[in-house]
Amino acid sequence: MKIARMLIVLALTMSTGQVVNGQDRSRTDQEQARRDQLRIAVQEICPTSGNKLGEHGDPIKVTVGKEKEEVFLCCKGCLKQKLDPKHWTTIHANFAKAQRICPIMKKKLPKNPKWVVVQGQIVYTCCPPCVKKILADPITHLRKIDELYMASLKTKRIRR
Repeated sequence: MKIARMLIVLALTMSTGQVVNGQDRSRTDQEQARRDQLRIAVQEICPTSGNKLGEHGDPIKVTVGKEKEEVFLCCKGCLKQKLDPKHWTTIHANFAKAQRICPIMKKKLPKNPKWVVVQGQIVYTCCPPCVKKILADPITHLRKIDELYMASLKTKRIRR
């Protein structure tokens, strides 16, 4: 049910000219809001508590690690907690599973894919040359990752 709601929100935020507080939201703001909703749905759990995101209110975006990766916590209480390695591994597995393919080569990700954090988002690739190509045109490739996430969420919703 939450995934269905999330997909409806995503569809609404994808429309252009959305008005918030009497003003048009910029396309960049809309795209970031949509990307955040996708990432919340794909991430699924809090990296500190393991709770489902959304169970304790709106998830909170935080930046972690030297790579400055953005993830979501389930509540303000988790701001004071350390990341649980078990949950962190699950989150990264969720992202890799939802992405499924290298955005450059369009082939299935290998067992131990390469990765890079682009604008706070982890992106998996099949090889180091693909990482360089993603860094050369991050916006295009982040949009492709969004499409892969959306397809994964739709497939997941159908299976339920």
